[in-house]
Amino acid sequence: MDKCKALLIYKKSTKTYEIQFKKNSGVVDITGWTIYFTVKESMEDLDINAKIAKTVTTFANAEGGIALVELTTTDTDITAGNYWYSIDYRDSDDNEDTLLTGKLKIKEPVLKTRSWGINKCQFQIKQI
Repeated sequence: MDKCKALLIYKKSTKTYEIQFKKNSGVVDITGWTIYFTVKESMEDLDINAKIAKTVTTFANAEGGIALVELTTTDTDITAGNYWYSIDYRDSDDNEDTLLTGKLKIKEPVLKTRSWGINKCQFQIKQI
């Protein structure tokens, strides 16, 4: 699977990314894992300066390999523009890897007063 994917999020919107971990046509139990979603202006920025830093340790279905990265309107209330993001994990044996990286575009919405539901974008991870 290509590990680089461009993402688009509208400023002050909610967004949920569903990640399913699979290996050899079966699901991977992610109990005890940690998933990180990090957004920075520059790849060289220190982690402490990340514009968005989400850590997920509670999963929608750990035994089924399903994690949700949920971004709130507060998380996405950053200056419109282009950023870098990565989705990384640490498994229960302390192995670490990057699942996806790429450019993230935060856009100003046309409608400034809105109440939208959660948007889902699915990533299916075939190999760890």
